[in-house]
Amino acid sequence: MKPIGSPVTHDSALLHVTGKARYVVDAPLPEGTLFAAIGQATIARGRLVSMDLSALLKAPGVVAVLTASDIPGITDIGPVYPGDPLLAADEVLFHGQPIFLVLATDEKLARSAALLAKVEYEETPPILTIDEARSKAYRVRPPHVMQRGDPSNISSADHKISGEISIGGQEHLYLEGQASLATPTEEGGIHLLCSTQHPTEVQTLVSEVLGLPFHEVVVEVRRMGGAFGGKETQAAPWACLASLAAHKLNKPVKLRLPRVTDMTVTGKRHPFVNQYQVGFRSDGCIEAVQIDINGDCGCSPDLSDAIVDRAMFHCDNAYYYPSVKVCGERWRTDKVSNTAFRGFGGPQGVITAEAMLDDIARVCQQDPLDTRLLNLYSGQQTHYGQTVDGSTLHQIMTQLRASSDYDRRRQKIAKHNLASSRYLKGLALTPVKFGISFTVKHLNQAGVLVHIYTDGSVLVSQAGTEMGQGLYTKVSQVVASVLGIEVDRVKMSSTRTDKVPNTSPTAASSGSDMNGMAAFEAASTLKRRIAEFIAHRESISPEEIAFNAGTLSWSKGSMTFIEAVKAAYMDRVQLSATGFYKTPNIWYDRASAQGNPFLYYANGAACSEVIIDRLTGATHIERVDILHDVGNSLNPALDRGQIEGGFVQGAGWLTSEELKWDDKGRLLTNSAATYKIPAISDRPTHLTIDLLEKPNSAPTIARSKAVGEPPFMLGISVWCAIRDAISSISGYRISPALNAPATPEAIINAITTLEESP
Repeated sequence: MKPIGSPVTHDSALLHVTGKARYVVDAPLPEGTLFAAIGQATIARGRLVSMDLSALLKAPGVVAVLTASDIPGITDIGPVYPGDPLLAADEVLFHGQPIFLVLATDEKLARSAALLAKVEYEETPPILTIDEARSKAYRVRPPHVMQRGDPSNISSADHKISGEISIGGQEHLYLEGQASLATPTEEGGIHLLCSTQHPTEVQTLVSEVLGLPFHEVVVEVRRMGGAFGGKETQAAPWACLASLAAHKLNKPVKLRLPRVTDMTVTGKRHPFVNQYQVGFRSDGCIEAVQIDINGDCGCSPDLSDAIVDRAMFHCDNAYYYPSVKVCGERWRTDKVSNTAFRGFGGPQGVITAEAMLDDIARVCQQDPLDTRLLNLYSGQQTHYGQTVDGSTLHQIMTQLRASSDYDRRRQKIAKHNLASSRYLKGLALTPVKFGISFTVKHLNQAGVLVHIYTDGSVLVSQAGTEMGQGLYTKVSQVVASVLGIEVDRVKMSSTRTDKVPNTSPTAASSGSDMNGMAAFEAASTLKRRIAEFIAHRESISPEEIAFNAGTLSWSKGSMTFIEAVKAAYMDRVQLSATGFYKTPNIWYDRASAQGNPFLYYANGAACSEVIIDRLTGATHIERVDILHDVGNSLNPALDRGQIEGGFVQGAGWLTSEELKWDDKGRLLTNSAATYKIPAISDRPTHLTIDLLEKPNSAPTIARSKAVGEPPFMLGISVWCAIRDAISSISGYRISPALNAPATPEAIINAITTLEESP
């Protein structure tokens, strides 16, 4: 009867494991449903000269073929800035770009017909790397600079070093691919089932593509089979294309991308190439830093401005830089436009800080953990002006140092490496400080609609979407706690744009924070109405009435929640309420590059031990100890699951997940056969996850903290541990040059380079 803080089972857990959970592709198809497939460009950059689609129209089962000229409304669906044509009309921006849409009576027939198009191009050599883009000043957006103090102090420090790290992208590889089912309504609108994190953006873009008012388009999302940011903006094109066809033909249309197509036409995590210069004292204390952040944005802006900004916000990670200048570039390349991914640029900033701290430690001949502890924030301001208390960071780091037996293991590993000719071990303990809030201020809002029925059951409609992370479960726990009823009495409705309008994406780790607070407000309104009604009838104060264990009780009486609800209904008390929340005290002035962009920071640390085979470069994670700050956890079971999943996904990004393109701009790693995500065999041999029991100092729901994205960056400890193992070859005097991901090939190259160094 105390749902908040309890390990309540995920509301769809049984449906997931029995295969009964219904996704977009599982929805019963309306009569007459047509199936869509996209035709794709076969060059990376150039111009469409001609398209002969006559063979498609004669193909079996084909009903229609649509091109850009068939779009009645807007043709560019860029989410923030223009640059994302729904269908290419003239210019080709990347290999695989959609150029037409085929509609057929069968999915396979539609896909087969799409291959029959005869297209002529005028090809232009593509720009595929950050170095090429930099040489031609090829940008999607202007650069941005954050600065505090005088970074020229680097030159007067006891020591100064510079470094560069190339950080690869990452494929979302969600289990459920992109899918939409569009059904025309009798009024000429569209009802859309869509696997999206951002129903309102899909509603907006579909409406604008079709030239309809927003209220004619209803987007519904019950659940997604994973998303990780890949369905924040990237779900919109397929929803728009399905809706375009449904609107044109007045038939239901289903569009599902096959896996190879999905991986080709959807954006990834941004690759970065970052450089740093740092001046520091002989004891390892940082005095001045300059960091250059270079994001590979792909062919359009998408969300790159905010993503590179977040990398800039987090290039300090947990460390205080007295003087610092951070420059952030948004480079354009002729590849699919990169997009949101768990951490949203933050991981690419954090790993740069961690690489730099390792390098400082090697110069000073210190244990890297001591260097990190020396430079941790302790009440100072970040380079963008937000104060970091630092006490939680210090507590986590010192507590994990003791609980993981770090110091004894460090000595043991050093002895092992001296004695071993083939297998090297590495150890690293790294922190995470991650800001929670959208850095675009207006997105920090959420609405919820709560109904109480006369049998005492409750239905909740909210702005947030469920992608497996347990948001629906946490919000139902909040409502049940406020009303003092069993959580099983609370049912979560599908997220629908006709129930809660103008929603923000479920992203930035803010889902529980914002929707939980909005649900708390709505449930509290209903609780107050019922209490005031009972208090008036019983001639008592509403404050005397306690809602607990399905019962309303006061000093001289009690009644069940169901009885109270029925009585309130008979007296015409409104049993439906909305709740709204906007995150307080956040702002960022881009002109001065100063502000308070985050409501609070989520913190954590991981201690990872790895073993590498210096002959093959193969790596295995031997042991991981995690201590993560979740505030007062709304649901410790779900939080632990997010921490473990985030860590493994982060480790995969930095060890095995490698994206490859050929010199023509074609993605080579376009399936699960060529792109390696972590398998069950890659899980650490020993994994311990502990939650720090410390209420959030910010006024969040139940003083909890977000747990979606921060654990991802715990995986950086694995990459640092690999560097530590390689560094042992030099007696820990040299930090090896190791880019990410640290694949076996990259590890062999790093070892070879280190062995050949003087």
